[in-house]
Parts: sequence; structure tokens; C-alpha cells
Amino acid sequence: MADSSMVPLTGLAWASNQTSCPTNYKMITATADGCSANFAKGFGSKPGCYLCYSSVIGDNFQGEVIEDIRILSEKSPLLPGYFFIAEYLDAKASVSKKKRMCAKTQPVTSVDTAVFSIQLTLKNKQPLQSYTFLGELNGIGVWCRKGKIARAKPVPKQRNLSLEMRGLSLQDDGASRTTEVASEKYSGMSKRRAPLERKNSVYDAAAIYGISAMDGIPFALHPKYDSRNNSTGIQLSSFPTFTVKSLENIENEYDYSFAVERTAAARLPPSLC
Repeated sequence: MADSSMVPLTGLAWASNQTSCPTNYKMITATADGCSANFAKGFGSKPGCYLCYSSVIGDNFQGEVIEDIRILSEKSPLLPGYFFIAEYLDAKASVSKKKRMCAKTQPVTSVDTAVFSIQLTLKNKQPLQSYTFLGELNGIGVWCRKGKIARAKPVPKQRNLSLEMRGLSLQDDGASRTTEVASEKYSGMSKRRAPLERKNSVYDAAAIYGISAMDGIPFALHPKYDSRNNSTGIQLSSFPTFTVKSLENIENEYDYSFAVERTAAARLPPSLC
């Protein structure tokens, strides 16, 4: 029984015994229900046939992992991207050709899910929790469990901040310094905005309806048009007088009855002779 639930599998192989088992592979010698995992049992004195597996070693593994496992009959064609698992068997040993096990591998960086564990059963026909049944080989049931590959979250690269950006820090220890710099930088603007101050405003600042449309707009009357500082001799009376008309005045001045249009619309078309 293989139990590599923490890391994905990287390879599968057939071997006759522990001596012929490939390096870095583990041999499954017993099924999950305590029986022999020899796929060649029942053939007299023939050598054994055991399933072996390898798994990821190390956190920085960049090789290929097993994405899927299939059991195909002799009449089923080999699927694209799949291959029959390797055999490390004695000359007298062989794997059944009626059904063959194949696998598909992909680079670990290009897949999200992979096979994490494989189990075998002989007597137990009940479904194994979290495992998928692949089929039977010589009466032994083959199960696999898939899972998502855990990837390390990328650590954001630390950026070097300039002195000006550090001055904009929201921390309390730099708040006073930022206030001083801002007050010195914008001290000139406060002098130009002095005419905008109104001591006796007609708007009530305590009510929302007292907000003027001109509030916050940096607008000031040109000095030569200011009557308090009118040294150029320009009289404000030279500007034309604008009269504000009411809705009633506008309707009386521009009233139009559309009598001509109504007469033309009511006129009947000439009858045909």
C-alpha cells in the first residue's frame, strides 16, 4: 500500500522483487486489506510481479509528476500523452496483456492536480474513501487519490522608497513632520486665497442647503475691477445692465399661437375628379 498523501507521485513501474525495484522507488507488497500484492500469484513458481512507485523529493522539485492513471484493455488504443509503465521483471515474469496500466506525466509547474496516492485491494470490494477506482488487474483492484498541488505564494519584492514617499507615511511619528512641510510649501497659496474669505456670509454653513455653488472654487475679482482699489478710472457703470426676466415675461414676449400651422393641418386635401 502506497501512502504519499503529502506529495504527488512521479513514476510507476513493475518489479519482480526488492532487488529489481528501481532506485528511489517503493514496492507495494501488501494490499489495503492485508493480502499479498503480487499480480503474478497463482502461476506456480513464476517470479513475482509487484507495483512500485516514486514520489516527489524536496520542496524545490521541478520535474514531472503523474497527472493521471488509466487501465486499458488490449483492444483499447493508447491515449495521447499516456505511456505504459516501465517493467523491471525477470525473464520468466510478464505482465498480463489483457489489461495494461498506463500513466500520463506533466511538469509540476504546468498542472494543478496530480496523483498523490495509489492503493490496492483484493478482498475488500467497498469503495475507499477519497479514492477513485481505476479497474482490476489479475483480480487486484487498483485505486488512486488525486489532489491539488500546493504552491508557495510568491513573496512581493521589497521596493525602495524615496525620501519624499517616506515623508507621506501615515504613521504618527512622521505626521508632525509632514504637516510642517505641507504648511511651508503651501503658505504662498494661503495669501492668494485671502479674498475668498467671507466674514458675513449669506449662507448658513450649518445646513446643507447653505452650501454655495462657488464654495471651494479659487475665483477672485481682478484688482482693476475692484471698486475698493479702482485707480484705473474704469467705472463699473460702463458694463451693460442685465435684466432678469421672469417666466411670465418670457412667455408673454415669445408667445406664439401656431394658428397658421393649425389652419394648414386642418385643410382638407382636394378631391379627385
